[in-house]
Amino acid sequence: MEKLNKNDIEFLIDCLKNGKEIPEIYKYAIFPTKQKEYELIYAGKMRKEDVLADTEEAKPVPLQIEKVFNGKRYPLYSKDWYNLLVFGDNLQILKTFYENKDELVKNKVKGRVKLIYIDPPFGTGDEYDGNKGQSAYSAKRKSADFVEFIRRRLILAKEILSDDGVIVVRQGYNFGHYIKVILDEIFDKGNLINEIVVNRGKQRLGGSKRYVIAYDHLFCYSKVFNNYYFSKFRRERYEGEADRTNLIMKGQHNQRDRVFIYKGEKIILRSPDRKHWKFSQEKINEMTEKGIIYFTKSRYGLNSGIKIKQGDKFLPTDIVPSYVFDEKKAIDSNWTDIPGYTQETGYPTENSELLLERVIKTFSDVDDLVMDFFCGSGTTMAVSDKLQRRWIGCDIGKLAIYTTQKRLLEIEQSKDLNNPKKKYGKPAKSFAVVTSGLYDLGKIFALQKDDYKRFVKNLFEIEEIKTQKIGGVEIDGKKREFYAKIFPYWDLDNASVDEKYLQELHKNIGAKIDGRFYIIAPANNVNFISDYHQIGDVRYYFLKVPYQIIKELHKVQFKKFRQPQSKSQINDLDEAIGFHFIRQPEVKSEIKKLKNRVVLKIKKFESAYAQDETGEKLKNFESLAMMLVDLNYDGEKFMMTDYYFAQDLLNHAASDEGKSEEEIKKELKKQKEIIREFPKKDCGEEIMAIYVDIYGNEFREVFKVK
Repeated sequence: MEKLNKNDIEFLIDCLKNGKEIPEIYKYAIFPTKQKEYELIYAGKMRKEDVLADTEEAKPVPLQIEKVFNGKRYPLYSKDWYNLLVFGDNLQILKTFYENKDELVKNKVKGRVKLIYIDPPFGTGDEYDGNKGQSAYSAKRKSADFVEFIRRRLILAKEILSDDGVIVVRQGYNFGHYIKVILDEIFDKGNLINEIVVNRGKQRLGGSKRYVIAYDHLFCYSKVFNNYYFSKFRRERYEGEADRTNLIMKGQHNQRDRVFIYKGEKIILRSPDRKHWKFSQEKINEMTEKGIIYFTKSRYGLNSGIKIKQGDKFLPTDIVPSYVFDEKKAIDSNWTDIPGYTQETGYPTENSELLLERVIKTFSDVDDLVMDFFCGSGTTMAVSDKLQRRWIGCDIGKLAIYTTQKRLLEIEQSKDLNNPKKKYGKPAKSFAVVTSGLYDLGKIFALQKDDYKRFVKNLFEIEEIKTQKIGGVEIDGKKREFYAKIFPYWDLDNASVDEKYLQELHKNIGAKIDGRFYIIAPANNVNFISDYHQIGDVRYYFLKVPYQIIKELHKVQFKKFRQPQSKSQINDLDEAIGFHFIRQPEVKSEIKKLKNRVVLKIKKFESAYAQDETGEKLKNFESLAMMLVDLNYDGEKFMMTDYYFAQDLLNHAASDEGKSEEEIKKELKKQKEIIREFPKKDCGEEIMAIYVDIYGNEFREVFKVK
């Protein structure tokens, strides 16, 4: 039923008035909807509208620049672009891009990403091997939990794509079909461009009841139907691969004689009976000029059927002309000719550069913006840089961030895409390492006035307003329809938000505002224990940086995402709620320089968080996640030489593969000290060690070695 007539309307009104049941046939006339052919239904599936809305499960967070490499300090309010390597929960990061309010990315990301490539864990619980055969990681999230984890991120990803943008998602044989249904739901099944087959990676022996699992799948979708950038990729031919073909074809459709240049002389060749030459004389002349016509001897000798003109006669000949039909070969959706994974960096499940080269060249052009929010070892970022694309990489793991950072800083020494026997030889474009969700409070207070205001406005969702002053007092915006002021600690040395400050403020604005006023200030500048102070009819609320942030902004307990303590946890998918501030762990260590080696001894490692999520007190070494080292620290850039998970730093008996999270924690409790030795020949003047706790907090230490 498409339209309700007068009788229908009267009938429905009567049903409503008398409490009668409305017949089923009126369902879609009253509530028209686009019927879906199919969809996945499961517990915990959030409405798309709620994912896009400002909810606790998907909330934007401010972006904080940690360091800019290969460039000057980021000009926040200019149109200049620095590639971004972002540490944090990608759901929060994507939400920040979607909200499009943070000045760092405002009007630079949303609707401007040409290509998104992701290779998330496959949601199976499977164990994956590293480059030495050790267990590399296991996918913690499974089944519907994993589907929903990915789905929420895909919803936001679509909103960030440009109208001619494409998303490519890599998945395995045993779970990819669920993800494809989700992609059909979000992007529409009609926007499926292709399903590409790629090598899975390290081949495993098949058991007695199944074949070897050799392939993964790339699901490619456009944001808008039939509107996307596409450049047909052509690959170089392999050594020994046929690159030339016969000039003769069946049928006798045109004149059979052609002039060729053979050993510097003109010859006339006639095609065999019932056959003809593929090209006109003009085309053959052109191909001769290009030098792509070659001559070989027929394996049939004089019986090839080709004849050569000698005098007035055509006689049999063994000369056979052929031509190079293409220097490069077009490809189809079967990409098993190249590796799907490599181990260039040692990071588990590292996508190959050859694979990403194809993806990026196919679906983007020079200067386009490419994003990978499961960036891992940084293959997408490195290849994008080599191909002159702008990029954004995101990951929740510290190891991934430092691996990608090192890869980019050493990109000059990596393989050239066009010639793997040569080095790339160019530095990476300027890129900024950015933090989201876990912030360095000291850096916030060290920011310039405008940068600090930008950060805390985003932090507390302060809206811009036209009003600049009330009663001579500078106003910075509104929160929930009430005025807000950022306490100018930079102008008021040793001043505090105390009774005297509030009385003076109230005298100027008290009669001109409604019953609530927000003051944002560092916690150590607020001399009130309570969250507010009342003067007359006005209640002055204190938004303290950082201690009251979680309570005020989220109304939920902060959930910290955990860093792995072993290779088996490296790609465990986790989520954060809200944000927190970096609190340095306490570390006591020393270094001994022996004849042929350097010995690092760690006697104490305690996280600033006194207890874990269950309330259990954290003991020495229990909160240690990993140690990263640069054995030749240059005093400026940390270039990770190697990394050691907490499990790797235990004694031999405790470091066996397959230890659970609880088993590792139990062994860590027993540790009296941790010792690590390095060959002296591998060490430079200084060594930098970065100790990371399970919540992503760092302690950095530099040792003089020589």
